[in-house]
Amino acid sequence: MNYDEEFANISPYTDEEAVAALKRLSYHPMLPFITKYLFPKQDPGMLGRMLRQIESIDDFQQTVMSKVVSAVVEQTSSGYTYDGIENLKGDARYLAVSNHRDIILDPAITQWTLYRENLPMTEICVGSNLLSSRTFEDLLRSNRMIKVIRGISARELYLSSQLLSRYIRQTVTSGRASVWIAQREGRTKNGLDVSEQGILKMFDLSGTSDFKTNFKELNIVPMSISYEYEPCDARKAREILIKRETGTYVKKSDEDMHSILTGIRQWKGGIHLSVGKPLTDLEIIRASWYEKNDRYQAIRRCIDRRIIDGYKLWKTNYMGYDLMTGGNRFAEMYTPEDLQEFKAYTEHKLGKLEKRLDRDALRDIFWHIYGNPVVAKVEAW
Repeated sequence: MNYDEEFANISPYTDEEAVAALKRLSYHPMLPFITKYLFPKQDPGMLGRMLRQIESIDDFQQTVMSKVVSAVVEQTSSGYTYDGIENLKGDARYLAVSNHRDIILDPAITQWTLYRENLPMTEICVGSNLLSSRTFEDLLRSNRMIKVIRGISARELYLSSQLLSRYIRQTVTSGRASVWIAQREGRTKNGLDVSEQGILKMFDLSGTSDFKTNFKELNIVPMSISYEYEPCDARKAREILIKRETGTYVKKSDEDMHSILTGIRQWKGGIHLSVGKPLTDLEIIRASWYEKNDRYQAIRRCIDRRIIDGYKLWKTNYMGYDLMTGGNRFAEMYTPEDLQEFKAYTEHKLGKLEKRLDRDALRDIFWHIYGNPVVAKVEAW
């Protein structure tokens, strides 16, 4: 079985497939409304015409997606910054392991940054739950999205993980492309970014050598993205509370779509992306000294430390921390007026949720979402 056949079900579209898919998307009835929202001064048919003229995935990402992400950042943020881009200079491909706060924006902003820096964009791992419709599959797989199969049995999951691991390893080590993946399945809801051991074990499944070599050849680069106003903050608080009260949380069929649209449209304040230094040979060697799962935990600690070090803490984070702890430890980081505005923001966002939900509990969860990155950073110090 050749490369294309083995990975046909999970790999991004080819240029030919993407051109056909984007032509289909160009006639979608929602496209004029999207155009009007993103580019209010342009003719509503602008995006449709652009999509019909696309000749390759590179062409699509450079002429369409870069403009779309730029418009979102311009309209819904007070500014965007980034650092550590020098860690990606050179010809080596890498596996970017990032924290995950927003379904679409985290990888989209990362790709936009690479484009602005004239660096090759990565392929992106995305859960199959987001590819439930032909429209989204066409859009995402035309953006170099790798399908991560979810909602399957344990046996199927193991086989799927093996396939994904082989794909990532071959893609990176062959020099064909770098890959972006979130450090955990699903977004971080509570503001505490922790890499899942299962994802790290998945990386190792395709290794054909010893632990040290298997991880060194992936060239893991941790990344972290920080939003001044957490995307879907009230919805995340709601989910945490319901899960706490009932023991489970069941998504509605259109919930991912709603979260995507909310994340795009919500005011985000400042946005910052930090690109960490790749894991070093010494860090991987030291991790290999441990036994069994402890080796993966050692790798996890290295990745998580880089991600936390890369946080940009905003006034909202310091205020969230002081409100959740009932103190004023970081009062010098904001003004009394800032605090009153943040409290009003909290009540405004929670006021949109069902009245039956416990307001005090929601408020505490909401402030923890903002304050927990400060907790992580303080503990890291």
